[in-house]
Amino acid sequence: MADIAPIYEYAKLILGTDHTGHGFDHVKRVAAMAKQIIAEDQLQVDDYVVEAAAFLHDTIDDKVVKDVVKAKEEVQQCLLAAGATAEQISHIFTIIENLSFSKELLAGAQVSSLEGQIVKDADRLDALGAIGILRTSYFGGAHQHPIHESERAPKTFTNHADYRKGTTVINHFYRKVVFIA
Repeated sequence: MADIAPIYEYAKLILGTDHTGHGFDHVKRVAAMAKQIIAEDQLQVDDYVVEAAAFLHDTIDDKVVKDVVKAKEEVQQCLLAAGATAEQISHIFTIIENLSFSKELLAGAQVSSLEGQIVKDADRLDALGAIGILRTSYFGGAHQHPIHESERAPKTFTNHADYRKGTTVINHFYRKVVFIA
């Protein structure tokens, strides 16, 4: 049986110093929320896939890591060392490679499995409310985005490069938090 402890430690190592709102505290909340969704809805899923994907979903994201290819290789090795099966590893990668808000917004990426939908819902829930508002501000501050510029029109993104260029914190808030809600 696969062990979640090495996944937890790997996520902590990679995300522990993040200052964009995608740090270890975020993935811990996502994992806890995902487990709560499973328990409250009494869902029959692969709990390991859900929990591992929740902990790992930002460890391969280009807003957090510089080398996505290398990050994916490291995640693969971590999952193998933790005892995950080939099927679980494939499932986890399908989830974490298609989970991001920007991929959904710009490319229509979707997670189709119930496990993936649980992680997506848990991740989106962490983007709402007080935590979500603070995370958008934290992200903007980490990237030195202005809070608001009245002469700057709200921006709609059509590609990944423009999305990563950034905007104002207020625009990020409306494009992400309000869009999700």
